[in-house]
Amino acid sequence: MSFSFIAEQLKQQKAQHLHRRSVQVTGKQGRFIEVDGNSFVNFSSNDYLGLASEPALINAWKRGGDLFGIGSGGSYLVTGYNQVHHDVTEQLKSWLNVDAIALFNSGYSANQAIIKLLLRKDDLLVQDKLNHASLMEAGIYSQAKMQRFKHNDMAHLGNILKQHIQTDNKLIISEGVFSMDGDIAPMTELCSLAKQNNAWLMIDDAHGIGVLGENGQGSVAQANQSQQDIDIYMATFGKALGVGGALIAGSTELIDYINNFSKPYVYSTGLPPAMVYCIGEAAKLAEQQQWRRDHLAGLINYFKHLSGQYDIPLMPSNSAIQPILMGSSKQALDISVWLKKQGIWTTAIRPPTVPNNTARLRVTLTTNHHKSDILLLVTKLKQAIDANSH
Repeated sequence: MSFSFIAEQLKQQKAQHLHRRSVQVTGKQGRFIEVDGNSFVNFSSNDYLGLASEPALINAWKRGGDLFGIGSGGSYLVTGYNQVHHDVTEQLKSWLNVDAIALFNSGYSANQAIIKLLLRKDDLLVQDKLNHASLMEAGIYSQAKMQRFKHNDMAHLGNILKQHIQTDNKLIISEGVFSMDGDIAPMTELCSLAKQNNAWLMIDDAHGIGVLGENGQGSVAQANQSQQDIDIYMATFGKALGVGGALIAGSTELIDYINNFSKPYVYSTGLPPAMVYCIGEAAKLAEQQQWRRDHLAGLINYFKHLSGQYDIPLMPSNSAIQPILMGSSKQALDISVWLKKQGIWTTAIRPPTVPNNTARLRVTLTTNHHKSDILLLVTKLKQAIDANSH
Protein backbone atom coordinates (compact mmCIF):
# COMPACT_ATOMS: atom_id res chain seq x y z
CA MET A 1 0.00 0.00 0.00
CA SER A 2 1.28 3.51 -0.82
CA PHE A 3 2.67 5.46 2.13
CA SER A 4 2.02 2.64 4.61
CA PHE A 5 4.84 4.05 6.74
CA ILE A 6 2.46 6.76 8.02
CA ALA A 7 0.38 4.39 10.14
CA GLU A 8 3.45 2.42 11.20
CA GLN A 9 5.37 5.46 12.43
CA LEU A 10 2.34 6.87 14.28
CA LYS A 11 1.93 3.53 16.05
CA GLN A 12 5.60 3.59 17.00
CA GLN A 13 5.31 7.16 18.35
CA LYS A 14 2.49 6.11 20.66
CA ALA A 15 4.36 3.03 21.88
CA GLN A 16 7.40 5.17 22.76
CA HIS A 17 5.35 7.86 24.57
CA LEU A 18 6.33 10.36 21.86
CA HIS A 19 2.97 10.95 20.19
CA ARG A 20 1.86 14.59 19.96
CA ARG A 21 -1.36 16.40 19.19
CA SER A 22 -2.50 19.99 19.13
CA VAL A 23 -4.39 21.23 22.19
CA GLN A 24 -7.27 23.63 21.70
CA VAL A 25 -6.88 26.60 24.03
CA THR A 26 -9.87 28.86 24.63
CA GLY A 27 -9.50 32.63 24.99
CA LYS A 28 -6.36 34.71 25.37
CA GLN A 29 -2.77 33.91 26.27
CA GLY A 30 -2.05 34.97 29.82
CA ARG A 31 -1.44 33.91 33.37
CA PHE A 32 -4.22 31.35 32.99
CA ILE A 33 -5.32 29.36 29.97
CA GLU A 34 -8.53 27.42 29.46
CA VAL A 35 -8.54 23.96 27.91
CA ASP A 36 -11.66 21.79 27.63
CA GLY A 37 -13.51 24.08 30.01
CA ASN A 38 -10.83 23.88 32.71
CA SER A 39 -8.55 26.71 33.84
CA PHE A 40 -4.81 26.17 34.36
CA VAL A 41 -1.93 28.31 35.57
CA ASN A 42 0.07 28.62 32.35
CA PHE A 43 3.74 27.66 32.63
CA SER A 44 4.27 26.77 28.95
CA SER A 45 3.97 30.10 27.16
CA ASN A 46 6.81 31.97 25.43
CA ASP A 47 4.96 35.25 26.11
CA TYR A 48 7.80 36.25 28.45
CA LEU A 49 6.87 39.93 28.86
CA GLY A 50 3.13 39.32 29.09
CA LEU A 51 2.38 41.30 25.91
CA ALA A 52 0.29 38.78 23.94
CA SER A 53 -2.96 40.01 25.51
CA GLU A 54 -1.83 43.52 26.47
CA PRO A 55 -4.83 45.85 25.89
CA ALA A 56 -2.61 48.53 24.35
CA LEU A 57 -1.46 46.07 21.70
CA ILE A 58 -4.94 44.77 21.01
CA ASN A 59 -5.97 48.37 20.36
CA ALA A 60 -2.84 48.86 18.24
CA TRP A 61 -3.79 45.95 16.00
CA LYS A 62 -7.29 47.41 15.59
CA ARG A 63 -5.86 50.84 14.80
CA GLY A 64 -3.43 49.30 12.35
CA GLY A 65 -6.36 47.71 10.54
CA ASP A 66 -8.13 51.06 10.32
CA LEU A 67 -5.01 52.83 9.04
CA PHE A 68 -3.49 50.24 6.70
CA GLY A 69 -6.02 47.48 6.16
CA ILE A 70 -5.62 43.81 7.05
CA GLY A 71 -3.87 41.91 4.26
CA SER A 72 -0.73 43.16 2.55
CA GLY A 73 -2.03 42.13 -0.87
CA GLY A 74 1.19 40.69 -2.23
CA SER A 75 4.87 40.01 -1.75
CA TYR A 76 7.18 42.77 -0.57
CA LEU A 77 8.55 43.28 -4.09
CA VAL A 78 5.12 43.69 -5.70
CA THR A 79 2.49 45.59 -3.65
CA GLY A 80 3.00 44.12 -0.18
CA TYR A 81 5.49 46.61 1.27
CA ASN A 82 3.34 49.24 2.94
CA GLN A 83 4.55 52.52 4.43
CA VAL A 84 4.09 50.89 7.85
CA HIS A 85 6.55 48.12 6.92
CA HIS A 86 9.15 50.78 6.18
CA ASP A 87 8.41 52.84 9.30
CA VAL A 88 8.50 49.88 11.70
CA THR A 89 11.67 48.54 10.07
CA GLU A 90 13.33 51.91 10.68
CA GLN A 91 12.15 51.83 14.30
CA LEU A 92 13.52 48.31 14.82
CA LYS A 93 16.86 49.28 13.25
CA SER A 94 17.19 52.13 15.74
CA TRP A 95 16.21 49.98 18.73
CA LEU A 96 18.50 47.08 17.87
CA ASN A 97 21.34 49.22 16.46
CA VAL A 98 21.52 47.31 13.17
CA ASP A 99 22.15 48.56 9.64
CA ALA A 100 19.31 46.90 7.76
CA ILE A 101 16.37 44.51 8.30
CA ALA A 102 14.28 42.09 6.23
CA LEU A 103 10.91 40.98 7.61
CA PHE A 104 9.82 37.33 7.48
CA ASN A 105 6.59 35.54 8.33
CA SER A 106 8.23 33.29 10.93
CA GLY A 107 11.55 32.51 12.56
CA TYR A 108 11.46 29.05 11.00
CA SER A 109 11.14 30.57 7.53
CA ALA A 110 13.86 33.15 8.22
CA ASN A 111 16.36 30.56 9.46
CA GLN A 112 15.80 28.23 6.54
CA ALA A 113 15.86 31.08 4.03
CA ILE A 114 19.26 32.42 5.08
CA ILE A 115 20.99 29.01 5.05
CA LYS A 116 19.47 28.16 1.67
CA LEU A 117 20.46 31.56 0.30
CA LEU A 118 24.09 31.79 1.39
CA LEU A 119 25.63 28.32 1.49
CA ARG A 120 26.93 26.32 -1.45
CA LYS A 121 28.71 23.02 -2.03
CA ASP A 122 32.23 23.96 -0.92
CA ASP A 123 31.13 26.10 2.09
CA LEU A 124 31.21 25.18 5.78
CA LEU A 125 28.30 25.45 8.21
CA VAL A 126 29.14 24.96 11.91
CA GLN A 127 26.23 24.75 14.33
CA ASP A 128 25.84 24.35 18.07
CA LYS A 129 24.60 20.83 18.67
CA LEU A 130 21.46 22.12 20.41
CA ASN A 131 20.37 24.63 17.78
CA HIS A 132 16.71 24.84 16.83
CA ALA A 133 15.22 22.28 14.42
CA SER A 134 14.71 24.97 11.76
CA LEU A 135 18.47 25.53 11.62
CA MET A 136 19.43 21.87 11.77
CA GLU A 137 16.98 20.81 9.09
CA ALA A 138 18.12 23.55 6.72
CA GLY A 139 21.73 22.56 7.36
CA ILE A 140 21.05 18.90 6.58
CA TYR A 141 19.40 19.79 3.29
CA SER A 142 22.05 22.36 2.39
CA GLN A 143 24.77 21.52 -0.15
CA ALA A 144 27.36 22.86 2.30
CA LYS A 145 29.31 20.65 4.66
CA MET A 146 27.69 20.87 8.11
CA GLN A 147 29.48 20.08 11.36
CA ARG A 148 28.11 20.43 14.87
CA PHE A 149 30.13 21.54 17.87
CA LYS A 150 29.43 20.40 21.41
CA HIS A 151 26.96 22.66 23.16
CA ASN A 152 28.59 26.00 24.05
CA ASP A 153 32.02 24.33 23.73
CA MET A 154 34.31 26.97 22.26
CA ALA A 155 37.37 24.71 22.22
CA HIS A 156 35.53 22.21 20.04
CA LEU A 157 34.29 24.99 17.75
CA GLY A 158 37.83 26.34 17.46
CA ASN A 159 39.20 22.93 16.48
CA ILE A 160 36.59 22.54 13.74
CA LEU A 161 37.38 25.96 12.33
CA LYS A 162 41.13 25.26 12.34
CA GLN A 163 40.55 22.11 10.29
CA HIS A 164 38.83 24.20 7.62
CA ILE A 165 41.11 27.21 7.56
CA GLN A 166 41.30 27.08 3.73
CA THR A 167 37.52 27.14 3.26
CA ASP A 168 36.45 30.49 1.87
CA ASN A 169 32.89 30.74 3.19
CA LYS A 170 32.33 29.67 6.80
CA LEU A 171 29.15 30.32 8.79
CA ILE A 172 28.83 29.72 12.56
CA ILE A 173 25.29 29.59 13.96
CA SER A 174 24.23 29.60 17.60
CA GLU A 175 21.09 30.45 19.46
CA GLY A 176 21.36 33.39 21.86
CA VAL A 177 19.14 31.74 24.46
CA PHE A 178 18.64 28.03 23.83
CA SER A 179 14.97 27.24 23.51
CA MET A 180 14.92 23.89 25.30
CA ASP A 181 17.76 24.39 27.80
CA GLY A 182 17.37 28.05 28.67
CA ASP A 183 21.11 28.71 28.92
CA ILE A 184 22.88 31.50 27.04
CA ALA A 185 25.56 31.31 24.36
CA PRO A 186 29.10 32.59 25.17
CA MET A 187 28.68 35.58 22.86
CA THR A 188 32.08 37.19 23.38
CA GLU A 189 33.95 33.98 22.60
CA LEU A 190 31.76 33.28 19.56
CA CYS A 191 32.50 36.74 18.16
CA SER A 192 36.22 36.31 18.80
CA LEU A 193 36.43 32.89 17.14
CA ALA A 194 34.47 34.07 14.12
CA LYS A 195 36.79 37.03 13.64
CA GLN A 196 39.97 34.98 14.15
CA ASN A 197 38.88 32.40 11.59
CA ASN A 198 37.43 34.75 8.98
CA ALA A 199 33.98 33.25 9.48
CA TRP A 200 30.55 34.83 9.63
CA LEU A 201 28.51 34.53 12.83
CA MET A 202 24.72 34.18 12.95
CA ILE A 203 22.72 34.45 16.18
CA ASP A 204 19.15 33.17 16.50
CA ASP A 205 17.82 35.40 19.29
CA ALA A 206 14.20 34.25 19.26
CA HIS A 207 14.22 33.80 23.04
CA GLY A 208 16.53 36.72 23.87
CA ILE A 209 15.03 39.75 22.17
CA GLY A 210 12.90 41.84 24.51
CA VAL A 211 14.05 39.94 27.61
CA LEU A 212 17.84 40.37 27.76
CA GLY A 213 20.14 43.35 27.42
CA GLU A 214 19.73 47.06 27.95
CA ASN A 215 16.25 48.12 26.81
CA GLY A 216 15.54 44.52 25.78
CA GLN A 217 17.97 44.58 22.86
CA GLY A 218 18.72 40.88 23.32
CA SER A 219 21.54 38.48 24.06
CA VAL A 220 24.15 40.35 22.00
CA ALA A 221 23.62 43.52 24.04
CA GLN A 222 23.51 41.44 27.24
CA ALA A 223 27.08 40.34 26.49
CA ASN A 224 28.15 43.95 25.81
CA GLN A 225 28.92 43.04 22.22
CA SER A 226 28.24 45.34 19.30
CA GLN A 227 25.59 44.23 16.83
CA GLN A 228 28.21 44.99 14.17
CA ASP A 229 30.10 41.91 15.45
CA ILE A 230 27.14 39.75 14.38
CA ASP A 231 26.95 39.22 10.62
CA ILE A 232 23.41 37.79 10.69
CA TYR A 233 20.94 38.42 13.50
CA MET A 234 17.57 36.64 13.53
CA ALA A 235 14.85 37.46 16.05
CA THR A 236 11.14 36.75 16.30
CA PHE A 237 8.18 38.92 17.29
CA GLY A 238 5.98 36.07 18.55
CA LYS A 239 7.59 35.39 21.91
CA ALA A 240 8.58 38.27 24.22
CA LEU A 241 6.95 40.81 21.86
CA GLY A 242 3.71 38.84 21.89
CA VAL A 243 2.74 39.23 18.22
CA GLY A 244 4.25 37.15 15.36
CA GLY A 245 6.68 37.22 12.46
CA ALA A 246 10.46 37.61 12.44
CA LEU A 247 13.38 39.65 11.18
CA ILE A 248 16.83 39.09 9.79
CA ALA A 249 19.26 41.95 10.40
CA GLY A 250 22.67 42.54 8.94
CA SER A 251 24.58 44.77 6.58
CA THR A 252 22.78 46.83 3.96
CA GLU A 253 24.41 44.63 1.33
CA LEU A 254 23.17 41.40 2.95
CA ILE A 255 19.57 42.64 3.16
CA ASP A 256 19.77 43.85 -0.44
CA TYR A 257 20.94 40.36 -1.40
CA ILE A 258 17.95 38.85 0.45
CA ASN A 259 15.63 41.21 -1.43
CA ASN A 260 17.02 40.04 -4.75
CA PHE A 261 17.82 36.37 -4.33
CA SER A 262 15.99 34.80 -1.33
CA LYS A 263 13.02 32.89 -2.75
CA PRO A 264 11.20 32.53 0.59
CA TYR A 265 11.41 36.32 0.93
CA VAL A 266 10.72 37.28 -2.68
CA TYR A 267 7.79 34.91 -3.20
CA SER A 268 5.99 35.13 0.16
CA THR A 269 3.07 37.45 0.81
CA GLY A 270 4.21 40.23 3.12
CA LEU A 271 3.26 40.40 6.79
CA PRO A 272 -0.19 41.99 7.27
CA PRO A 273 0.29 45.76 7.74
CA ALA A 274 -2.00 45.90 10.79
CA MET A 275 0.16 43.21 12.38
CA VAL A 276 3.35 45.13 11.55
CA TYR A 277 1.90 48.27 13.14
CA CYS A 278 1.22 46.17 16.26
CA ILE A 279 4.78 44.80 16.16
CA GLY A 280 6.06 48.38 16.21
CA GLU A 281 3.97 49.21 19.27
CA ALA A 282 5.07 45.98 20.99
CA ALA A 283 8.73 46.86 20.37
CA LYS A 284 8.16 50.26 21.98
CA LEU A 285 6.71 48.63 25.10
CA ALA A 286 9.53 46.08 25.24
CA GLU A 287 12.10 48.86 24.92
CA GLN A 288 10.56 51.30 27.38
CA GLN A 289 8.88 49.21 30.10
CA GLN A 290 11.85 48.01 32.11
CA TRP A 291 9.54 46.94 34.93
CA ARG A 292 8.49 43.92 32.88
CA ARG A 293 12.06 42.61 32.73
CA ASP A 294 12.67 43.47 36.39
CA HIS A 295 9.57 41.59 37.53
CA LEU A 296 10.45 38.60 35.36
CA ALA A 297 14.00 38.52 36.75
CA GLY A 298 12.60 38.51 40.28
CA LEU A 299 10.31 35.59 39.47
CA ILE A 300 13.18 33.61 37.91
CA ASN A 301 15.31 34.09 41.02
CA TYR A 302 12.41 33.14 43.29
CA PHE A 303 11.71 29.98 41.28
CA LYS A 304 15.36 28.92 41.32
CA HIS A 305 15.62 29.60 45.07
CA LEU A 306 12.50 27.58 45.90
CA SER A 307 13.51 24.76 43.56
CA GLY A 308 16.84 24.51 45.38
CA GLN A 309 15.03 24.22 48.70
CA TYR A 310 12.71 21.51 47.33
CA ASP A 311 15.44 19.56 45.48
CA ILE A 312 13.83 20.05 42.09
CA PRO A 313 16.26 18.78 39.38
CA LEU A 314 16.65 22.06 37.49
CA MET A 315 18.97 22.29 34.54
CA PRO A 316 21.39 25.28 34.67
CA SER A 317 19.55 28.33 33.34
CA ASN A 318 19.15 31.97 34.35
CA SER A 319 16.58 32.75 31.67
CA ALA A 320 12.78 32.54 31.66
CA ILE A 321 13.15 28.98 30.33
CA GLN A 322 13.60 26.66 33.31
CA PRO A 323 13.86 22.99 32.26
CA ILE A 324 13.36 20.23 34.83
CA LEU A 325 15.22 17.09 33.80
CA MET A 326 13.12 13.91 33.97
CA GLY A 327 15.16 11.54 31.81
CA SER A 328 12.54 9.18 30.43
CA SER A 329 9.75 10.33 28.15
CA LYS A 330 7.21 8.33 30.15
CA GLN A 331 8.14 10.04 33.42
CA ALA A 332 8.05 13.49 31.87
CA LEU A 333 4.65 12.77 30.33
CA ASP A 334 3.24 11.22 33.52
CA ILE A 335 4.28 14.19 35.67
CA SER A 336 2.96 16.66 33.12
CA VAL A 337 -0.42 14.90 33.13
CA TRP A 338 -0.48 14.80 36.96
CA LEU A 339 0.29 18.52 37.19
CA LYS A 340 -2.56 19.30 34.81
CA LYS A 341 -4.89 17.52 37.23
CA GLN A 342 -3.62 19.99 39.85
CA GLY A 343 -4.46 22.97 37.61
CA ILE A 344 -0.90 23.55 36.33
CA TRP A 345 -0.10 23.54 32.61
CA THR A 346 3.43 22.39 31.86
CA THR A 347 4.67 20.73 28.69
CA ALA A 348 6.65 17.49 28.51
CA ILE A 349 9.47 17.90 25.98
CA ARG A 350 10.60 14.59 24.52
CA PRO A 351 12.89 13.30 21.76
CA PRO A 352 13.50 14.16 18.98
CA THR A 353 13.06 17.75 20.22
CA VAL A 354 15.71 16.99 22.85
CA PRO A 355 18.37 14.22 22.92
CA ASN A 356 17.44 10.71 24.06
CA ASN A 357 17.20 10.23 27.83
CA THR A 358 16.89 13.98 28.45
CA ALA A 359 13.10 14.35 28.40
CA ARG A 360 12.07 17.26 30.57
CA LEU A 361 9.36 19.57 31.74
CA ARG A 362 9.91 22.92 30.06
CA VAL A 363 8.73 25.50 32.58
CA THR A 364 8.53 29.04 31.26
CA LEU A 365 8.02 32.09 33.45
CA THR A 366 6.38 35.33 32.34
CA THR A 367 5.75 38.79 33.68
CA ASN A 368 2.11 37.75 34.17
CA HIS A 369 2.96 35.27 36.95
CA HIS A 370 2.64 35.95 40.66
CA LYS A 371 4.87 34.59 43.41
CA SER A 372 1.93 32.53 44.62
CA ASP A 373 1.89 30.77 41.22
CA ILE A 374 5.57 29.90 41.62
CA LEU A 375 5.03 28.50 45.11
CA LEU A 376 2.12 26.38 43.87
CA LEU A 377 4.19 25.04 40.98
CA VAL A 378 7.23 24.09 43.05
CA THR A 379 5.10 22.49 45.79
CA LYS A 380 3.19 20.35 43.31
CA LEU A 381 6.35 19.50 41.37
CA LYS A 382 7.93 18.17 44.53
CA GLN A 383 4.88 16.00 45.23
CA ALA A 384 4.80 14.68 41.67
CA ILE A 385 8.51 13.87 41.54
CA ASP A 386 8.47 12.15 44.95
CA ALA A 387 5.40 10.09 44.02
CA ASN A 388 6.86 9.11 40.66
CA SER A 389 10.15 7.97 42.16
CA HIS A 390 8.53 5.36 44.40
